[in-house]
Amino acid sequence: MTTSSPGKPDTPGSAPAAETRPAAAATGFVLRFHRYDRLLHGFLMASFLTLALTGMPLLFPEAGWAGTLANLLGGYRVTGVLHRIAAVTLMLVFATHLVRLAHRLFVRKDYGMLWGPRSLVPQPIDLIQLIQHFRWFVGLGPRPRFDRYSYWEKFDYWSVFWGMAIIGTSGLMLWFPAFFARFLPGWIFNIALVIHGEEALMAMVFIFTVHFFNGHLRPDKFPMDLVIFTGRVSVKELKHERPAEYERLVSENGLAEVMTDPPSRRLTNFGRLVGTIAVCIGLTVATLAIYALLH
Repeated sequence: MTTSSPGKPDTPGSAPAAETRPAAAATGFVLRFHRYDRLLHGFLMASFLTLALTGMPLLFPEAGWAGTLANLLGGYRVTGVLHRIAAVTLMLVFATHLVRLAHRLFVRKDYGMLWGPRSLVPQPIDLIQLIQHFRWFVGLGPRPRFDRYSYWEKFDYWSVFWGMAIIGTSGLMLWFPAFFARFLPGWIFNIALVIHGEEALMAMVFIFTVHFFNGHLRPDKFPMDLVIFTGRVSVKELKHERPAEYERLVSENGLAEVMTDPPSRRLTNFGRLVGTIAVCIGLTVATLAIYALLH
């Protein structure tokens, strides 16, 4: 998931003069994610990694590595506390994002977030591009001409809503059983325990394999896509990966509005460090979980 909002970044950054032409900006950078979006994604990433690290030993207590991992984190009691802190952090991130979406829709009247090329709402074009993408994989057609968001990015985005509804609700029931037992039958908590663990496992394996591959490990991006850390993407990369967005910005005379400075070396190195740590932790936890399932 990305917690970024659809459309142009809220603050374009150091944009050049309005007379800048696309040809002159061919070696420049475009601001894709504002600092606010990157900060929310950072909290999302940190809380999800913590939930995975602390949740897997509880889900697979009989696995040989579970006790070792729990002890590295301070023991099962500390693991439980960290799990709850990460859960609260994730819920706050999600709530903050919902508030921002409401502000954009009802205060700023940005209806482009509901439909069109700047929207994260699934549309018929996504199904068409999904089919085109699979045809391109096997050499039966050209690569789809993606706009601001691809079909897999929209899937990642909306999967967070599903996860918060299912995993979050079941987690709260297990955290506060006395409260929920006032109006729910006892057998519901057995179901909540199964759902919480199985859905969390499925979400974790998906994020640490499919999402990481799409974001960092596929040939076009390997070994790391830094856009979520720097917020910037080169114009050359934008034209290659999202030609429909580039052409739309040019036709709307909007390219100059999103042009910005190149990412600093410090920011780039920070992104590489954090991204590498996240990918290594995620792949390790996913491997341990899959190994436990198979054995």
